[in-house]
Amino acid sequence: MPMETASPKDSSSASSPFSSPSVTALLKIKIISWSQETGLPVSVRVRVGERTFHLHRNPLFSKSGYFKRRLIETTQLELPQSFPGGPETFEMIALFMYGSSTLIDPFNVAALRCAAEFLEMTEEFCSGNLCERFDLYLNQVVLQNWDDTLIVLQRCQTFIPWSEELLIVSRCIESLAFMACMEILDPERRRDRPVVTLEALAGQAWSCEAANEILSQELWIKDLIALPFGFFKRIIGSLRRQGMKEKYVSPIVVFYANKWVLSKKTIQYWESSGERTSDANANDKVSTILQGVLDLLPMREKASRVIPVGFYFALLSRSIGIGLRNDSKVKLQDQIASLLHFAQVEDLLIPSSRVDSDCSSMELATMESIFSTNVSLNMDTNNAPSASNSTVAELWDTFLSHIASDPKMRPKRFMELIETVPISCRQSHDQLYRAMNTFLQTHLDISQEEKGAVCKYLNCQKLSQWACIDAVQNEMMPLRLIVQALFVQQLNTHQAFKECSDSFRYAQSGEFSGSLPSSRCPNTKSQYLADSPYMDGAEPGSRTLSFLLQKDIAVQRCEFSRKEYESTSFRIQNLEQELFSLKKSLQLQKTSKRTETLPTKPQSTKPYGLQSRSLSKNRNPLGHVTGCVGSVNFASQRKYACKLLKIFRRITLFGSRKSNRKPGVSSLWGKPM
Repeated sequence: MPMETASPKDSSSASSPFSSPSVTALLKIKIISWSQETGLPVSVRVRVGERTFHLHRNPLFSKSGYFKRRLIETTQLELPQSFPGGPETFEMIALFMYGSSTLIDPFNVAALRCAAEFLEMTEEFCSGNLCERFDLYLNQVVLQNWDDTLIVLQRCQTFIPWSEELLIVSRCIESLAFMACMEILDPERRRDRPVVTLEALAGQAWSCEAANEILSQELWIKDLIALPFGFFKRIIGSLRRQGMKEKYVSPIVVFYANKWVLSKKTIQYWESSGERTSDANANDKVSTILQGVLDLLPMREKASRVIPVGFYFALLSRSIGIGLRNDSKVKLQDQIASLLHFAQVEDLLIPSSRVDSDCSSMELATMESIFSTNVSLNMDTNNAPSASNSTVAELWDTFLSHIASDPKMRPKRFMELIETVPISCRQSHDQLYRAMNTFLQTHLDISQEEKGAVCKYLNCQKLSQWACIDAVQNEMMPLRLIVQALFVQQLNTHQAFKECSDSFRYAQSGEFSGSLPSSRCPNTKSQYLADSPYMDGAEPGSRTLSFLLQKDIAVQRCEFSRKEYESTSFRIQNLEQELFSLKKSLQLQKTSKRTETLPTKPQSTKPYGLQSRSLSKNRNPLGHVTGCVGSVNFASQRKYACKLLKIFRRITLFGSRKSNRKPGVSSLWGKPM
């Protein structure tokens, strides 16, 4: 057995509260009375353990086939060490042989039944013998009561294999499972208090304390999870055979694992039970129980409806420290991979502070394996991007943002981790941007080429508005990415102003120019008023609170767009100055090249104003040398710079026009740029 300990109920009843303390005295009285009535002295000496009993031959011969066979040629007999119950049980058996009634209770019936079977006290030798009496007591008394059945089952572990061969264990297990099913099916009980499930723990990180709080509502479950795992496993199998629904069975298994695998009080409990054990021995026991629990839990989609995925992550975290068998660990990881889209950031295994580097930690290797398995499963079943794929990708990017601050993680390794989940699965790149930003802030010594490689998967069109603004103002980002973010932010800003303008036109019911009603369409104004989402069909004089709130939101959004635009314009001006410096440097290089009398190899001059940003060069598949802005060819570089300057001038002019407008003149907002 993985855990041969007694429950608190069992340990508190090491001696039966019903047993008489004068059994020894009663036996002596019976022996003396027998000698006086028959005139025969004691003639047999039986040794059991450390005690020796002086008895008469006839009572033993009349009730026990074992003594009738063994005492034919001898008067001295020693029972083996395997005799169930030891000298205390034999003393009660001997008292019955002398004709005295034996007091039976749930604490001693298992030992008495096994001892009677050992001594062959059956109906063949005496009518109403002990074997028959103890079976009747078990069936008609013990197995009809929950507490008595638990006591007998707990005592049975001391008398294995006798209790197994006599089916005492099996009968107790089936009885407990039947009574548990009746407990759940009881309609009166279900009206008073609903049956415990794990629905309350879904959607949050696993907590042993929260599970214990739920468990406190069900005392019968607490009784079951106190049993040794061998008995508990058989009870779970019996519950399923008798038809208990999985949503009621699985929580029992979860609570058992929470008590014996996840709880920090496990070792203290073993120590308080008198079982002093080393950490290594305790880990072996926990590992054995964990492997058995995994066999009892439902797999794949069946588990998603009844067991929180955070529980599986808690088991996985525990398995790293106890040396779980490799096949069981793989099974647990596969189960988590199939339910990964239900997980939360709090469930993930973040590398602990005890390791020198996150990139070499067991937690990172485990998480990478789980997400890779999830990607493989989704690729096999669903090639198109789905909501679950996007959830898993965002979860992985959030995990990367936690480990990106590891100073020992190299850019190549970080790129490999990004590629664990395909880029096509990411509908939003906000979390990916956070992870890249954290990595760049931690690794200030990497080159521009490495920065560009790390950020090559970032798509500014999939960034939210705040992330795009932050990318424009982020000095850590490569120039190519900043330029891309500028164009995207220009589109976002233009769209924001357009939406604000449309909102005001809706609020003013078509009084401004643009695509809204005008004097050329006199009937359109009243028609548009009825369709306006801010008027709700009301007249201008009876505007509702909803209309006023919507108008206030539109004004606030306009002000927010202005702040975004000012922030973006400031960044554009800085880049424009850098591009002017680049253009001036290119012109100087062209002039110096014309004045040279002999063709010499031009020396590259770092443009003024770009001292902090070097032109990193890499070879593309076509063999051309490219930089972070474009081709290194000076003619094309100058042409590219001129185009960018024109674009930036337009953006700047766009901003000056917006800032000079009066807040009330919203008719100009609807005109296209």
